[in-house]
Amino acid sequence: MNGDMPDHEPRQSMGPGMTMPVMFVGHGSPTNAIEDNVFSRAWAEMGRALPRPEAILCISAHWETVGTCVTAMDRPRTIHDFQGFPQALFDMRYPAPGAPGLARRVQELVHSTEVKIDLDWGLDHGTWSVLSRMYPGAEIPVVQLSLDRTREPRFHYELGKELNVLRQEGVLILGSGNIVHNLRSVVWEDTAYDWAVEFDETLKRLMLAGDHDAIIDYSGLGPAARLSVPTNEHYLPLLYALGAQGRGDTLQFFADRVTLGSMSMRSVRMG
Repeated sequence: MNGDMPDHEPRQSMGPGMTMPVMFVGHGSPTNAIEDNVFSRAWAEMGRALPRPEAILCISAHWETVGTCVTAMDRPRTIHDFQGFPQALFDMRYPAPGAPGLARRVQELVHSTEVKIDLDWGLDHGTWSVLSRMYPGAEIPVVQLSLDRTREPRFHYELGKELNVLRQEGVLILGSGNIVHNLRSVVWEDTAYDWAVEFDETLKRLMLAGDHDAIIDYSGLGPAARLSVPTNEHYLPLLYALGAQGRGDTLQFFADRVTLGSMSMRSVRMG
């Protein structure tokens, strides 16, 4: 880890009968890992507020595969899957241990598809840019689950349902992407297009209403949806989180802003 970042411990531990929350985080630019801003501070605050997880299962927008894979190495590497950013980002390392046992548990739980063991990938910036703020000590084991690019949105939601039981085993399920993510329309200013705000607010309303079907079938939500989700790899991690949501889970939104014109940073804790 970058030595400039202060370490902290989550405030509470999992007690008997407790269920871990499930989360979706809008990760935005990789620079949030090294900048002190409203988003990085919100992630750090959430890390302190959550019960301490036994392990973390992250579904990142930045690992797309044919078929579903799960990392199972003892020491996942830090992947710098970007270009044109400050050298400080390329110098970052997030040396969290892996969790081969959790990878095997994922294989056991998922029956809708074969989950293949992966020993090559590691932790991409969709994972470590967020976790370096939430858990800067890199002490909690982390596993990544890939996005099968060949499957429809409902497949990803239903797979999230199969993972729900992990929450009772102390695992933090974390989807990392962006509800609105249109790089072709990005402007390097803290501003927001009307259509981006419209779609972000629509998703908030649907989440609060528990209308998961409309969220899964997002293409039917009008022109703002088509502009906000031109490709769905950043949207799909939200479906995993919603699939793993339990009845009675309260919703807490944080970092809920649209910036760069077409990037929603809206994040949500469920439970």
